[in-house]
Amino acid sequence: MLLPGGADTAHKIWLTGLILCGAPVVYLTVRGLMRGKFAADVIASMTVVASLVLGHPLVGLVIVIMQTGGEALEKFAEGKATDALRQLQDITPHRVRRVNAAGAVEEIDVAEMHRGDHVLVRPGEIVPCDGEIASGSSHLDTSTITGEPVPIRVNPGSNVMSGSINGESPLVVRASAPAEESQFAKIVALVREAQASKAPLQRIADRFAVWFTPLTIAVCGIAYAISGSPDRILAVLAIATPCPLILATPVAILGGMNRSAKHHILVRSGGALEALAGATAVVFDKTGTITIGRPRVTQVIALNGLAETRILQLAGAIEQGSSHLLARTLVDEAIVKGVKLPRALDVTETPGRGVMGIVEDFRVAIGARSFIAERFPGTRRDISENDSGNGESALRAYVAVDGELKGIVEYGDQVRDGIPALVSSLRNIGIQRVLLLSGDRSENARAVARASGIADARGDMLPEDKVEVVKGLIDNGESVVMVGDGTNDAPALGTATVGVALASHGRGIATESADVILLADNPALLMNGIQISRRTMRIARQSIWFGLAISLAGMAFAAAGRIVPIAGAAIQEAVDLAVILNALRASRAPRSTIGDT
Repeated sequence: MLLPGGADTAHKIWLTGLILCGAPVVYLTVRGLMRGKFAADVIASMTVVASLVLGHPLVGLVIVIMQTGGEALEKFAEGKATDALRQLQDITPHRVRRVNAAGAVEEIDVAEMHRGDHVLVRPGEIVPCDGEIASGSSHLDTSTITGEPVPIRVNPGSNVMSGSINGESPLVVRASAPAEESQFAKIVALVREAQASKAPLQRIADRFAVWFTPLTIAVCGIAYAISGSPDRILAVLAIATPCPLILATPVAILGGMNRSAKHHILVRSGGALEALAGATAVVFDKTGTITIGRPRVTQVIALNGLAETRILQLAGAIEQGSSHLLARTLVDEAIVKGVKLPRALDVTETPGRGVMGIVEDFRVAIGARSFIAERFPGTRRDISENDSGNGESALRAYVAVDGELKGIVEYGDQVRDGIPALVSSLRNIGIQRVLLLSGDRSENARAVARASGIADARGDMLPEDKVEVVKGLIDNGESVVMVGDGTNDAPALGTATVGVALASHGRGIATESADVILLADNPALLMNGIQISRRTMRIARQSIWFGLAISLAGMAFAAAGRIVPIAGAAIQEAVDLAVILNALRASRAPRSTIGDT
């Protein structure tokens, strides 16, 4: 059809724009359909094709612009992809020092290490294999595997796990398995499996499209049957093109993500925000999440007539020069309580066991029960009596003064302020399944759970055990939020419907594995995140239903011949504007509902 000069030029411009912009949309839609993906952009692609065939390129171009604009918003909302697996592989040992039968040390590739090999692990190095200590004594930081912050003492015969970090002294480890079968390798494999198997969340727009698209096609068929006019099909398609579906969710989600960021909550993707809104179960790690993640002095037990403050003063004086974690904790406790620490003389330290010295002419020692009992045999009876009934429920240091047991210092972790209120609030908003999982002993996990108001607690869990619990909940139909902070939590964070990590502890693998990151050291922000996500999705659904209602009414008028194709496209864009304005409310959550942090 020939058009006047100016109109013909415009027509060619619109046609060129439609072909250039519409071809990728149609191609991606067809490719998705061939892969079994039935999405909201099917009607938009049908509109593009129909407008091209029927000679109405402006109609198709208007639809394409809104379609691609919505997709661009979604891609912008998704943020950067995680690279947890790369980080894990970066810290995995690649070379080890094998000790041969003659005692010589040779450096080999980790893949050449076999079961039974003796491996030298220097201070500060990562244990490359599971095994048993053949020689040497030291402390191991096992937080990478168990999440527990207090280093454990290892001696010849002690079992060790790969991924632990050696402390102050060299160790020779007899490998019980090759590196590829080690505990740390299992963590790498679990994160890889979680990334590969975690299905992408279906967009809310695509869920609506499942019924709206067939309905639109049916109306097109009725319109053509009544009129015999192809233009009526295009008019129906133009006004039915689900731009409200395409635009409402990403605009609302961008607003919700922006609102979350103001509350120190980083949401990596729109899918994560959608999933957070639908959470039905929350799983917490213990150490560093429910608790503050570092030991503190929980109790000073005074014995044989010495006051608590005096015990802190004498013990703190000789601990000042020690770099051990518990020594620093004791000194900090003394300073907080205003105890002035005198100077200690002739201080000697047995790494990982205890410290001795002279304080104000008193011979003072603090350390493990075996350390005190060996140096002051007369204290053994008092140690035994005071340990009666205690078992292993508390980490203890024993203080001897002039050969007599004078005090016991107990260390433990502390439940964060506000955790019981958080657990109660989660239940109040309908989340009935709240669990605590920990690599710590079961009795400690249960004690922390009781203090937190959590009924279901499980201890002695390795990373793969946490993954199995999360998988079990998902298999039972739960939408699971996993909250953790350490490398040992990374596989479970990647497996959960939504993984939430505390970034303040600086453990990058956990944060890279997570879908949501709490930037402040406060798990209670999870409540804000859920509230924001729920309000965001409520606004998105409002916008979608409003847009679809207008589209349905417009489809009826278009089928009856009351709306021409270009008018249908114009009406659809007016609806889009209204939808966008409503969706923008997601960035302005009322303070009465969600307070600022």
